[in-house]
Parts: sequence; structure tokens; C-alpha cells
Amino acid sequence: MAVYQEDCHEGNQGCRSYPENIPVEVVEHRVPESERNCPECGTLMTEIGTEVRRTLVMVPAQVKIREDVYFTYACQNCKQTGTETPILKAPKEPPLISGSYASPEAVAHIMVQKFVMYAPLYRQEQEWNRAGVMLSRQTMSNWVLRVAEDWLRPIYDHLHRQLLQREVLHADETTLQVLKLEGQTARSKCYMWLYRTGGDAEHPIVLYEYQQNRKAENAEAFLKGFTGWLHADGYSGYHRLPENIRVVGCWAHLRRKFDEAVNALPKEQQVGCTALEGLQYCNILFAIEKELADLPPEERYIQRLARSKPVMDALLAWAERTNAAPKSALGKAIYYLKEQWPYLIRVLEDGRLELSNNLAERSIKPFVIGRKNFLFANTPWGAQGSAVI
Repeated sequence: MAVYQEDCHEGNQGCRSYPENIPVEVVEHRVPESERNCPECGTLMTEIGTEVRRTLVMVPAQVKIREDVYFTYACQNCKQTGTETPILKAPKEPPLISGSYASPEAVAHIMVQKFVMYAPLYRQEQEWNRAGVMLSRQTMSNWVLRVAEDWLRPIYDHLHRQLLQREVLHADETTLQVLKLEGQTARSKCYMWLYRTGGDAEHPIVLYEYQQNRKAENAEAFLKGFTGWLHADGYSGYHRLPENIRVVGCWAHLRRKFDEAVNALPKEQQVGCTALEGLQYCNILFAIEKELADLPPEERYIQRLARSKPVMDALLAWAERTNAAPKSALGKAIYYLKEQWPYLIRVLEDGRLELSNNLAERSIKPFVIGRKNFLFANTPWGAQGSAVI
């Protein structure tokens, strides 16, 4: 947000910055003319200057009922002559929800509070009630889910079709507890999947999808019609996707495992340890990637083959000759490296690909943060409605 710096002057409590896009209301304070006579000679005093004090004023949200009155018209001449009387009605905008007093503004506010500000509906209910509006969380939930299905779902479906036309995608998933599953007890291991465009997209598309499990068939169904590269973590379900989807591994996950192996050792043993060698290889790759970030994909592809591939080959050779207990943190990191190697090196296939799946992880983070507050979804319909919103 752009700001301007207020000049420092005597009497001002330090230099302050004020957002420049906020409207300014000027309130002038004058001494009444009857009180401006000079105490020495009685002459009327004149203005010689002003002193300005700025304060930030916040007005709480205002709630009101809007009544739209639509008038109906008839031809009185036709009525008097016995002719069939034409009727004219003022055009109506379609209601947001048929038979409901919900407005776009109210539902948008509720959605933003829940999905952007992470305020669960029960907290919003308390806020509405304090403002004198007896609006229940059940009513708000019905509004939100109805609008998601009727107004947002068509946009979601359109974006889904656009997503499948891309050649580079990212995917990730996280758990979600759903309470009311038909014929089942509440489960904590339902899933919210995420799919998004790659860094090469001019207009990013990020979509969530709710599913009751983590089976690979879910990703296969969502990605039906897609051909290209899919960035993912090491979850084996992605590796069972059709051959037209080439899964690209995540070097950030590998680096994290070497970092965990280093930190698993006592402080005095970390310097010069074997795990640190593996971590340094990964760090070199990410440093190279940072230098290539502004290059066009074609040039990045060439530079990776020249600079990154030798480092990757050296890392694999180092892993092959390094002995580590299989159940140790280092042993697990080396196992991950060897198991994921066919997918990790696919980043070399195209300059549009990325070294990590961080785009997807950053995109799913808002949901993870919100989940800490709302904890669960009540029904599958609610979970999918949340995904659409």
C-alpha cells in the first residue's frame, strides 16, 4: 500500500506515515466571532494560520435492510375502452438466493471473514449478534453453500477446463475432518486436494477439490484430459497416474530431509557431517536456480543441462557410495533420493519446470491456516463448497 511520510515538526509525535488512498474528511474548528475580540484593545482578531492534527477514524460496518420496490403500470385508456389492458412491470434483478433475504454484500462479507480472515461462523455469529443482528451460523452456512453452488460453481468449472489446457501443473493435498459422512462415522482423514498452474502461467489458476480419501484415482479423475508435467511431492499415488502425465519431483522435499538429518545430530557433530554434504549439493542447485530465475524457459533449459545436471549427477554418485543406517535420518534421506530420482531429474526436461513444488505448498497454506480455526467440515457438501469458494 502506498503511503506518504508526514513532515516532522515541533509538537508532532515523531514522523508518521498515512495511507494516501484513504479519503480525508476535513473538520474546521473556528472561534466564534463574538469571542475573537482582542483582550488588549477590543479589536476583532483575524485568522493568521492553522494547526492540523490527523487521526485515523474507523467506522464499524453498518447493517441495514434494503427494500426494493418494483412498480407496476397499466394503460388507463385501454382499461376504460374495454380493450385488454397491457401491464408493464419494472425489471427485477434475480435474487441471490430465491426466497432469502441474503444480499451479495452480506454473503461476500461472511465468505471473506471465514476464508480470508479465518473467522469461523460461530465467531461471526457472535459478532453479528453483538451488532444487534440475530443471524445464526446455520443461516450463514446455508447462504454460503447455496451461493457457492449456484454462482461460484460455474466459474470453478470454467477455470477447471482452463487448467487442463496447460502443460505444467502443480498438485498437493492436506487432511480435513468431516463429521457427517453418509453411513460412516466422522473421519479425520478426508482430503482437500489442490491443483494449480505453474510459474509460466500469465493468469494463475488455483483450485481445491474435496475427496474422502487420498487415492490416486481422485487425481486421475480431476486431471482427465490433461497432458503434460505435474509437480508433486513424493506421494506414490501421483506415480500411478497415466503415462501422459509426467510427474516432476520436488527438490525442496529432498533438501528438507538432508536438513533434518543434519539437525538430528548433536550440535558439536553437525559441522562437516556426512548429511551436510548432501544438503550442500541441494543448496548449490537452488543457488543456480536463483541465478536462472529471470531467463526465458529456452535459455533456462540450456543452462540447467550445463550447470545443474553435473551437480545432480555428482549428488547421485555421492549417495551411491555413502553408507548410512537405513533407519537413520541420513539413511532415510538417501533412500528418498534414490527412490525419487527418476522424478527429480525431470526438471531438466523443460525450462518451464521448477526445482520444487513450493508453488502448490504456498497455495494450500491458506486452507491449512483456516483449518486451525474452523477445525472441520460438517458435511461433504460443506467441504466441497469450501473448496469452490
